[in-house]
Amino acid sequence: MNHDRLRSDLAGLADEVTPVDLRDRALRTSRRLGVQRTVATTAAALVLVAAATGTALAVRPNGSPPPAPAGPTVSESPSPSGKVTPAPKPSRAPSPAPESPSAGAGESAPAVLDGTRYYLEFTGSEARIHLVRPGRHEVNMLPLGNDTCMANSMTISPDGKRLAWVKDGSTTGWSGALVTSRIDGTRQRTVATGISCLGSRALVWKGGDLLMAQKGKVSVLVDMAAGKPVNGDPGQETDRCWSPDGKWLASLDAESGQHQVTDEGVLRQYTYTPPAAEAEGRDGWAARSVSIDGRYVAVGWKGTDPSRADSSFAVIDTATGKVVDLPGTGKVRSILFTLDGKAIVQRDDTLTVLDGNFRQLDTVAEPASVRGQRLLAYVP
Repeated sequence: MNHDRLRSDLAGLADEVTPVDLRDRALRTSRRLGVQRTVATTAAALVLVAAATGTALAVRPNGSPPPAPAGPTVSESPSPSGKVTPAPKPSRAPSPAPESPSAGAGESAPAVLDGTRYYLEFTGSEARIHLVRPGRHEVNMLPLGNDTCMANSMTISPDGKRLAWVKDGSTTGWSGALVTSRIDGTRQRTVATGISCLGSRALVWKGGDLLMAQKGKVSVLVDMAAGKPVNGDPGQETDRCWSPDGKWLASLDAESGQHQVTDEGVLRQYTYTPPAAEAEGRDGWAARSVSIDGRYVAVGWKGTDPSRADSSFAVIDTATGKVVDLPGTGKVRSILFTLDGKAIVQRDDTLTVLDGNFRQLDTVAEPASVRGQRLLAYVP
């Protein structure tokens, strides 16, 4: 290459470059180096912080946030006012007379009777229906007035949903209208007329909806839910008593004079001879409660007058005709078979709770307000 020509070309290029161009290029280079130094310094600082805290950090493009951590999360939505509102506590009606605990049960109610017991009490002016469950006692009151039929006939369905009674509508006080209502006495309605209120058990439940009543000399089965009599022949049985679910019937055959227990496919006759000393002055005995399997029958005395007498005193095994030995001490006032297969023996101020084989499960002290009152139903 011709050195003289090369020098000439370089000199020409030098003449084309102005001092301003050189200054601008130098400034841009300086700014670029400054930014690179700043980024490098910041990154180094972040690495040192991450190493100190044990947290891995990553610089993400476009300023996007880091990914959410793995695993379940719990979110809280504030109330519109910005204050945290606690969940409301369930309210309970006041218990004017809490149930007493069972013997040896401490402060907790017995688990063997965790359902509701229904007692019936009469004062001079009203009928009182007591609903007793662990830790709670409610009382529903209905005015009685001078209605003698009501006091002698009021009853509670085995499922605890209905009341039924005969409302005195005659001058003799022996018959009237069959009335039903909710357990608190509301929604009363008349379902039949000319119904007798006499006898130890004027009205008898068949399950929770059907009720056997007497109209003159004829037995009438009434559908209390539908509010009308059930069609069909009620049969010739007397002294009827059904199991709580309405499947088994204990009765007295009017033609043969034989006591029997029946369902749709089984008929079992049984006999019982009460103690002679106790039977004196009585008008015989009748079934008062039937076990859920139909094998056992609680029996009670029939009164010699038109007044109510629905207590019971013994249990008969209808398969053997033998009297069942009931655990516990004290005079038996009533015996109630329940929907869950238990037997409740009511004595002066306690309840002895038995299983299906009559083994004692517990003894429950009754509240003072229901002692001596009729225990008509227990709903598990």
